[in-house]
Amino acid sequence: MVSETSSSADTGKDRNFVTALARGLELLRCFRHGETALTNTDFAERTGLPKPTISRLTHTLCQLGYLVQDHAGGSYRLGVGVLRLGFGVLGAADICERAVEVLRELRDGANPYLTAALGEAHRAEVVYVAVSRSTQNVALTMHVGSRLPLFSSAMGRAILVGMTEDQRETAIDAARRDLNLPENQLRDSIKTALDEYDTQGYCTGYSLWRDDVHAISVPVSTASDGRVFGLNIGGPSFYVTPEELEGDHAHKLIDAARQLGLRP
Repeated sequence: MVSETSSSADTGKDRNFVTALARGLELLRCFRHGETALTNTDFAERTGLPKPTISRLTHTLCQLGYLVQDHAGGSYRLGVGVLRLGFGVLGAADICERAVEVLRELRDGANPYLTAALGEAHRAEVVYVAVSRSTQNVALTMHVGSRLPLFSSAMGRAILVGMTEDQRETAIDAARRDLNLPENQLRDSIKTALDEYDTQGYCTGYSLWRDDVHAISVPVSTASDGRVFGLNIGGPSFYVTPEELEGDHAHKLIDAARQLGLRP
């Protein structure tokens, strides 16, 4: 069955209508409540589009980060890029649900200015997918959907540590094209992250992303699908010191990452 969107796009009545864009969005709408993965055959059956067209669309959406392919089974799931468009990507990510209590435990303690968060990379940025914010008036104004630079934040560098070499090369390419950053600067950032993680077991961001923010972060790799997240804790630099983060919270952060990386 050909969908209404595809039918109207193919009539040619609206000369400003971009058929390729409509078909790509149509594929993203194929996911139904409770579904985490679809195949090219599923997309073809639900849209009525030819399989060669489906293959080109899924390939493009994967390149842009809106779909992620499961190479073992050949199916596709929604990627974090969909979050930036306002879709319900979090409904398919059980780690975000499990992270709620973990983040709350990390945040709670003697210092009320701390914020804990979980993020995932999208091109040259990190998108927050779960946050437990400080309740103080002077706090980080971060929320689900907030974005950080991948190469110049504690969380971003932790994610780079957890990536494969191929994933890092893809991130470098995205940063060069999206942000016009020099390649040597990006590679230096990766080396710094790897060296720091090897030495300490976490990545630091002391006035790195913003002058008034201190944070530490660790990578989280999920056993179920191999996704890489960054788990961090931090706060305003005038209330949260490096000594406190490293002395009181680093070991808790590392344990929390191990906990989140295991499938329940």
